[in-house]
Amino acid sequence: MSESLNPQPSLPDAAPEADAYVPPKWRTEPRFPDGPAPDPAGSHHERRIRSFQPRRSRVTTGQGEALKRLWGTWGLDIDGREVIDLNRLFDGLPVVLEIGFGMGEATAQMAAADPATGILAADVHTPGQGNLLALAERGGMTNVRVANGDAIILLREMLPPHSLAGMRVYFPDPWPKARHHKRRLIQPEFLDLAATRLAPGALLHCATDWEPYAEQMLEVLTAHPEFENTQADGGYAPRPEFRPLTRFEGQGLDKGHVVHDLLFTRTEPKA
Repeated sequence: MSESLNPQPSLPDAAPEADAYVPPKWRTEPRFPDGPAPDPAGSHHERRIRSFQPRRSRVTTGQGEALKRLWGTWGLDIDGREVIDLNRLFDGLPVVLEIGFGMGEATAQMAAADPATGILAADVHTPGQGNLLALAERGGMTNVRVANGDAIILLREMLPPHSLAGMRVYFPDPWPKARHHKRRLIQPEFLDLAATRLAPGALLHCATDWEPYAEQMLEVLTAHPEFENTQADGGYAPRPEFRPLTRFEGQGLDKGHVVHDLLFTRTEPKA
């Protein structure tokens, strides 16, 4: 017998270091072995205040099949380990980064309406990732790529300087409680990073139906020296035709919410 007849009591495991990274269980259990990773950046990037709240919800059969079938071709994990060659990934198309696309309906509509522009759509919501892949396949839209993970790591570690033709941030989490305002994405520090990845003249387009957040967006964008408002009066912009009216937006409008669009261009970098 290989086991001892008188086994010694096992010693307790050493206590983990105080700063040891212990990923939550939902981040370490792969739901689709050949699909998006549960926590692509893992522990090799510093922890920080997240501007998003990961959601676990049911993946339908169609979404799951799309993830299994298409992730290897049209999906990528934001692991922060290498710089993406956007020209190769999108066959030379100018690329717009969309941060947070929900279930992907609006993204798919914009991709279909503008096949000459590549859309790199980043989110952490697995059902939405599968849904967008399914919509792209169904519509024959080969100008969409789905990125899984933290958009900050994508911008900071994986995109070349001045490589983006535009950026879209539609209806980000408003974090309405005052103590959570630091989690809002549109902050001066985020704009500093975004400015390094946007080409001169690129359009940064934000939209929100949360009035206090719209006011913050307008304030920080107006104050940033590397962005310029497209509106002569320095205010909000009408919803451009290329941004579809989403189901989420329609629900907000039905509740009396006012949607604000902000359109700012990246100015020429200072010498």
